[in-house]
Amino acid sequence: MDAAQVLARYDREARQEMPPDGPGAVVERVGPVVRQDGGEHGWSAVLWSDLDEAGADAAIAEQVAYFGALGREFEWKHYSHDGPADLADRLRAAGLVPEPAETLMVAEAAALIGEVELPEGIRLRTETDRTGIELLARAHDRAFENDGSHLSRRLLDQLAAAPQTLAVVVALAGDEPVCGARLEMLPGTSFAGLWGGGTAPEWRGRGLYRALVAHRARLAVERGYRYLQVDASDQSRPILARLGFTPLSVTTPFIYQP
Repeated sequence: MDAAQVLARYDREARQEMPPDGPGAVVERVGPVVRQDGGEHGWSAVLWSDLDEAGADAAIAEQVAYFGALGREFEWKHYSHDGPADLADRLRAAGLVPEPAETLMVAEAAALIGEVELPEGIRLRTETDRTGIELLARAHDRAFENDGSHLSRRLLDQLAAAPQTLAVVVALAGDEPVCGARLEMLPGTSFAGLWGGGTAPEWRGRGLYRALVAHRARLAVERGYRYLQVDASDQSRPILARLGFTPLSVTTPFIYQP
C-alpha cells in the first residue's frame, strides 16, 4: 500500500466529499471548512479544513458560532497532518476539549477475509435490525462502561432511512451480548468504516475482535468497498497492525459543548 496515496484518497473521499452519514444530516462546504450538521440525533462535526495561520482562528470561531446558535454539540475531527501546525492549540484556545487520540488505520478489505474463528460457546448474530442494534448497544455498555442509548437512537434512525449503509454484528454467549461492532458504508466512497468491536472484560483476549473484523471485511468486499478504515484506540492498534492495517495519521476529536 502506498500510504501517502491512500491518505490523499481518504482525505478527498471520506472528508472533503463525504456524503451525509445519516437521515437528516447535511454536509456543506463553508469556505475552507467542510462540516456536517447531523440533526437532533446525528453526529455533527467539522470533517475537513484547509486553514492557514492567518485564517484559522476566524474559521474556528465561525463553526463555534454556527453550532452554538443551534445549541448543538459538535466535534472538530482533527488529524495530525492538518494545517496549520498549531491547529490543535487553536482549537483548545477556542474552548474545544480534546478526547483521547486515535490512529487512522487502513487496510485492503480483500486481504482480511478469512475463517471466522469463534471461542467455544459463542455465536454471531448478523441481522441488522432493531434487535441487533439493541444488542449492540448492550455490548457497548458492557465493553466501555457508558450509556449506549444515544448510539442506539442514531443507528435506528439510520436503519430506517438508509439500511444499505449499515451492517451490525454481535457476538453472543447464550443470549448475552459480549462483543458488538458495525460496518458503516457510505455510498460513492472506497472506504468502509469499522466501528465498535468493544468486548466484555471477561471475554477479552480470546479472538472476538479479530473475528468481527474478518466478518465485516467479507461484507465490505461483497458490497464493493476496497478499503477498511478504523480510528484505532491504543488497545486495538496492535491487533490491527498484526492483521495488516497501516497507520496513516493520528486523529483527535475536539468536542464543543454549548
